[in-house]
Amino acid sequence: MNLNVGAKVALAVAAAAVCVAGAIGVLVHRITAVDQLATARSGLDTELMGAAADHAVGRPSSARLDPSDLPGPVARAVRDDVRVTYLDGGGGHPTLWAATRISDRKVLALSRSYDPEERSLAALDRTLLATGATATVLVSVTGLLLGVRMGRRATAAARTAERIAEGDLDARVRPDGRDEIARLAAAVDAMADALGARLEAERRVTADIAHELRTPVAGLSTAVGLLPPGRATELVAGGVRKLRALVEDVLEVARLDSESAAVDTEQREVSAMARRAVAGLDDVRVRVTADVVVATDPRRVERVLANLAANALRHGAPPVELEVDGPVVRVRDHGPGFPPDLLAVLHTSGPQRFRTGSPTGGTGLGLTIVTGQARLLGARLTFRNHPDGGAETELLLPTE
Repeated sequence: MNLNVGAKVALAVAAAAVCVAGAIGVLVHRITAVDQLATARSGLDTELMGAAADHAVGRPSSARLDPSDLPGPVARAVRDDVRVTYLDGGGGHPTLWAATRISDRKVLALSRSYDPEERSLAALDRTLLATGATATVLVSVTGLLLGVRMGRRATAAARTAERIAEGDLDARVRPDGRDEIARLAAAVDAMADALGARLEAERRVTADIAHELRTPVAGLSTAVGLLPPGRATELVAGGVRKLRALVEDVLEVARLDSESAAVDTEQREVSAMARRAVAGLDDVRVRVTADVVVATDPRRVERVLANLAANALRHGAPPVELEVDGPVVRVRDHGPGFPPDLLAVLHTSGPQRFRTGSPTGGTGLGLTIVTGQARLLGARLTFRNHPDGGAETELLLPTE
């Protein structure tokens, strides 16, 4: 059973209260019992001395000579000419004895019931039990309230940290107090501030680099058109096209980061968008299990599906299958699948920039763009490996 911080604090306080109340109760009981017995013995001994004086001058007293029920320990002790007080607990009714020798053969003894002291001690035990139970309840309730408050503060800090990990960099704990939980909350807020500043700097650098590269890349594209036909020209043109595509991808990431991209919603069939997305790709099959009409931005949906299919062809193995199942589109290849370390990253912090699904590594922005576009659309992406082999990505489009 997993207990939260509040429950653990409450249980610890309750256990401490029970231990303290029990220890105090036992101590008070013992001290009172010893004091009661000493007082009773002293009183009966004084009464015995008065009875011995009365016996010496012939006056009657409550003392008895050689009583037949004199306990054995008392009889043995008075043989040594010792005045004795003794508590006899036999028979279920405790009796206090006092005895002394008044001649070589005679023993003078007094006895009385010890029940009043026993009843008084029992009443004290009941009072101690009630008081201890009340104190334990009050302390436990106080501990529970304190623990619940601590637990709520710790839970709030944990939830805020989870929101920050999910990308909500505006989430803050706003610490209250000066204890360890407040220090933890302040550390979470400081981490969010530092992370936000770092990501913002990264976004600015990304956007600046893309904008700075756009003009020279456009110039290169124009210059390639002026080169004479040949193998070298084809290689240069291919490299320029890849560079231009990379710059466009970086610009797209910058737009997604700045949240300046607009969503143009239209009513479209999911199957139609899937077919348009992969129209120019070889070794890609579209299979429609069920079809629906959704309100979304078709251009962005097609961009997402095209990127997923192209990524599957590039880093997986053909054939690539697009299965349309209502608002769900699954893109699967027949390659080795996502590496375990990449799946772990995708399930926690999402795609990392310049990291692809290739088993041998590689760089790219495809998954980053796909995730950003899906976020704008309000769609959900799921990355996994298919049980029969290959990587599979599931896109769930909103239906409302």
